[in-house]
Amino acid sequence: MPDQRKSEASIPGTVTELWELVKAYAKQETVGPLKGIGRSVALGVGGSLVLSVGLILLALAALRALQTETGSTFTGNWSWAPYLLTLVVLGVVIALALGATRRRSTPDARKASR
Repeated sequence: MPDQRKSEASIPGTVTELWELVKAYAKQETVGPLKGIGRSVALGVGGSLVLSVGLILLALAALRALQTETGSTFTGNWSWAPYLLTLVVLGVVIALALGATRRRSTPDARKASR
């Protein structure tokens, strides 16, 4: 009989230990990865903001250079041309960025990166 009492007495302890183990495992498998994802998202958002500001400033510099450094080429009836050229260059940059994103998100590209 002592063996039966010993096993009965240890069942609540085993259940408590199992519950603590399950809680610790769930915390490890959810909180840890979420923190890692949060860091990645924060770095991605920060990088995209910095890149966006840089591209806007670069586009404004190109526009200003076209307006001032081309002499009389873009004066009079052609004063709109620097704006169009800058817009076209920005459109090409956006198209290249979208193309790179789409190539990376295809199933074949995901298999190749592994």
